[in-house]
Amino acid sequence: MRLASDRARKRRGESAPVRGGRAENAPLAVIAKIKSAQRLVCVDARAANLGLTPGMPLADARARYPDLIAVEAEPIEETKLLARLADWCARFTPLAALDGADGIVLDISGVAHLFRGEAAMMQDIAARLAAQGFSAALGLADSPRAAWALARYGERRIAPENPDEKTFAKLFHDMPLAALGIDEKIAADMARAGLRRIGDVALRPRAPIAARFGSQVLARLDALKGLERGAISPRFAAPDFCAERRFASAISSAAAVEATISRLADDLVVLLERQAKGARRLELSLFRVDGDVRRIVVGSGRPLNEARAIARLFSERLASRNEDEIDAGFGVDLMRLSCLVAEPLAPSQRELERAHEGEQAQALADLLDRLSARLDARRVTRQELVDAHIPEQAVAAASAVLGDARRRGGRSDPPPQGPVPARPIRLFEQPERIETIAEIPDGPPLRFKWRRVTHEVAAIEGPERIASPWWRRDDALTRDYFRAEDTQGRRFWLYREGLYGRETTRAKWFMHGLFA
Repeated sequence: MRLASDRARKRRGESAPVRGGRAENAPLAVIAKIKSAQRLVCVDARAANLGLTPGMPLADARARYPDLIAVEAEPIEETKLLARLADWCARFTPLAALDGADGIVLDISGVAHLFRGEAAMMQDIAARLAAQGFSAALGLADSPRAAWALARYGERRIAPENPDEKTFAKLFHDMPLAALGIDEKIAADMARAGLRRIGDVALRPRAPIAARFGSQVLARLDALKGLERGAISPRFAAPDFCAERRFASAISSAAAVEATISRLADDLVVLLERQAKGARRLELSLFRVDGDVRRIVVGSGRPLNEARAIARLFSERLASRNEDEIDAGFGVDLMRLSCLVAEPLAPSQRELERAHEGEQAQALADLLDRLSARLDARRVTRQELVDAHIPEQAVAAASAVLGDARRRGGRSDPPPQGPVPARPIRLFEQPERIETIAEIPDGPPLRFKWRRVTHEVAAIEGPERIASPWWRRDDALTRDYFRAEDTQGRRFWLYREGLYGRETTRAKWFMHGLFA
């Protein structure tokens, strides 16, 4: 894929920095400064047909073709564009991953029949990319390495399943060693030894090649043959359940989108009911005809297996009128509703449930779902326990509807339950300094002054020593916590900061919380 040059040609109508001629049919090249010299890093089809290649100095290219259009490379923007194209390719398969700086790899196992076969699927991908202004070279094989080689160096684009030695030789033996994806230095060393093509390596004994050039060459050759299957790292994990609708004519109205959501919810509920599960986190993907993909994620405080409830969550999100999120652009030709996190549902009888289920709890769960869908799940939070030693770090705000779903989805596990130390109901956001009087410097206080009021200590219990985790190395002082009660029956949670004689010569006291 000539990603950089395609992007530059698409932006020629905008305010892009362009050097050279402006003729419509002039060749175009993307340049970058390499070793103090301007060199070509990517060329379009016209420039390639004229013999211009990446790595050529810009001065030499201009000497041959003065009308050459030179555009400065923008690696960051090109990477973002490649990521957007990979997301768009999810319309064909959810297993789409980035492949280098200008490639995308798709795992189409089990989905080619949905597009009338592999050849028709490749034609559809190429045609859709061309309609967006991108020229792509495609390759299809049993292994990622073979598909990579066919796309970049092959004359045939589709390799047969489990090719024999003769077929493998016709497909790959005439390709340069660069088709193995080995290091350039190794390829140069092999070229000096007379090994320039894959056939030169495949037809020779393996032991001398491994001894002289390393094991990487043979490992890539085995991967090319499919003897070592490589794995891809998709940008998004494949959902357990999903339903989709494809449109011969793109839709753009909000009413059509909402109607399609209702039908997708009906289909998704059927899949969930087969395994007695409910959805906790849902994603709606809108694939636009201009290549953009919009994703809308909603969550639920309880497992949902009702189509109306699922559709209502997305209706609340659409009602929020976040145009950047739901803008259909020139139209949507594919909609997909996916269940990202699902939980098992216990067998139940609905009529009996209505008689015994708490109506208030049900109403609260529905309210949280609606607020989270309308305002964004990150803005509707609840307090959640965190496995942390420092008291002020033991509680954090988590999404009211997505917190449990994330944990059950495998991202993290809840902290183990053990004996819980006594903690005050009210914990101050910032501990407050107090003045104390004690019999000995490292002993509990007999009297303390807090907020201009002096308190006589009638009973005290402690200490409970809490130190900062060793791996943080933030030089925080050790704390000794005490539960104190004054002569009027009020109970406090105090701590002394710093170990007397070891961390400090004068310990400081703080008020951290109040008991009921």
